[in-house]
Amino acid sequence: MSTTLVRPAPEIVARRAREILMIVEGDREYDRLRTACAKYDEDWTSFMGYALVDGFDIATDTEPLFPEAMRAMAIKSAVYEMTDGDEEAAEVPVAIPVDEMIHALAAQFTVLSRIQSRTGIKFVHATDREAIGEWDHGDYTHQVYRAAWGPMNDRYWFGKAETAKRRAVVMAKYEPVGILDGGRRFAPGFATAS
Repeated sequence: MSTTLVRPAPEIVARRAREILMIVEGDREYDRLRTACAKYDEDWTSFMGYALVDGFDIATDTEPLFPEAMRAMAIKSAVYEMTDGDEEAAEVPVAIPVDEMIHALAAQFTVLSRIQSRTGIKFVHATDREAIGEWDHGDYTHQVYRAAWGPMNDRYWFGKAETAKRRAVVMAKYEPVGILDGGRRFAPGFATAS
C-alpha cells in the first residue's frame, strides 16, 4: 500500500523557507556552524556524493555548497512546520552532493541543537525517509527553491538521469581498486595489502 504525500503549495513553502533561513543566518552561532562544516574535511569521506561533482575539491567547494544545504534544510523545515510535523513529507528530495553537505551540517549536532533551541526551528533530516538520487529538475524541491531563491547552482544540483550516469561511472572506476557498492564494501586486503 503506497501513500500519497501532501505538501503545501511551493510558493507558500518558499516564503516560509526564506524566513527560516534568515532567522538561522541571524543566530549568533551561524558563523560557527558554517565554519565547522568547512572544517569537516579530514574526518569526512564521501565515496559517492562529492565524487559526482566534476573536479570536486573540499577546499573550494565547501563555501558554495554550504548555502545549498542550508536552503534545502530551510525547505525541509518549512514543510515540516506546515504539515504538523510530517517527517516523510518534509524529507524532500535533494541532489546527492547537497545531501552530503547536509550530513556534514547534521554532524555539528551540539551547535545545531542550540540554534534550534534559540530559534524554535526544527531541522529535519531522516536517512530512512530520504529518496536518494530522486531529485530532478521541475520537482517539488526545485519549484520551492526557485520560488525562494531563483536558479539553483548547477554544479551541485544535477538531475536524476545525470546522477544515475555519474554514479555508474564512479562505481566503475572504484571497483577495480576494491571500493565496492559505492563505498559500502571494500575488497578483502584493501587496507592491509601493500
